[in-house]
Amino acid sequence: MWKNRNTMHIERYSSRYEALWNDFVAHSKNGTFLFDRHYMDYHADRFIDCSLLFFEKSKPVALLPANISEGVVFSHEGLTYGGIIAGRTLTARMAVDVLQGAATYCRDRLRAHRMYYNPVPYIYQTYPAQEDLYALFRMKARHVGCGLSTTVSLRQPLRFTTLRRRCVRKAVRESVTVEESSTWADWEAFWEVLTVVLKRRHATLPVHTLAEILLLRGRFPDNIRLIVARRGGNVVAGCVLYICTNAVHVQYIAAGEEGRAVGALDLLFCKVMESEICRDKEYFDFGISTEDNGRWLNDGLIFQKEGYGGRGVCYDHYLIEF
Repeated sequence: MWKNRNTMHIERYSSRYEALWNDFVAHSKNGTFLFDRHYMDYHADRFIDCSLLFFEKSKPVALLPANISEGVVFSHEGLTYGGIIAGRTLTARMAVDVLQGAATYCRDRLRAHRMYYNPVPYIYQTYPAQEDLYALFRMKARHVGCGLSTTVSLRQPLRFTTLRRRCVRKAVRESVTVEESSTWADWEAFWEVLTVVLKRRHATLPVHTLAEILLLRGRFPDNIRLIVARRGGNVVAGCVLYICTNAVHVQYIAAGEEGRAVGALDLLFCKVMESEICRDKEYFDFGISTEDNGRWLNDGLIFQKEGYGGRGVCYDHYLIEF
């Protein structure tokens, strides 16, 4: 246990805190299901977890998902984002204490010398929760990266561009159909399409194996959903959606050669944004179109996403030196 000069103390996460952690995430201002330990711990063997819990007068006020590698703390390498998860009682002063306390704890207890910190983008917040950005400023953290995501405001969506609307009409003419699926066969078919596309276009593989994504879907069936586009009964395109409280995030997108030729993804996204999946959400997030911490922008990829009415949201990266 670590205590500061006031009433806050810090505990390193262990399994005895699992229920408390998950309950806190569920009722926080900016937590998503990705911070639930049933999601985070699916790849626990790949990371040395050093997540922290912050208590004020014995009550949790904040969490910090984190891992450590060779004296460097990350928040979190296994997640797209992972800064302070804030309770609704967390004030600006408390946020400064939390982040300063985290830095002191990591330096003194973990013998770390720096932390890479990735705050939760505002589109996933259910209540304003950017006190950590102020705390980063106070600690003279350096802004070292900026991934640019493309997001549609579902309450005031921009119209699809002429090109994208033309592709939607083409998909309809070509008898493309769109539906949600939960069958093993469709997951397997989509994963094959996705794997081929990533190998050919980016010389990479999906972050999750098929077995891993199905494991996670089994744990979070309401949050992880597969949408497929079919033609002649075959899966020609699809996407995996992560459903959060405030936003829908596209975790994976892929279309095979046939799917691209008939505009399958255009019809798919048109249907999804009009469906019950998005009915009570504020944002539809296509994910980043940048590499190398934002230094390279994939113009073709972001052009397609902006064609669906998406505009920029930053996924920022900071460095705190201890």
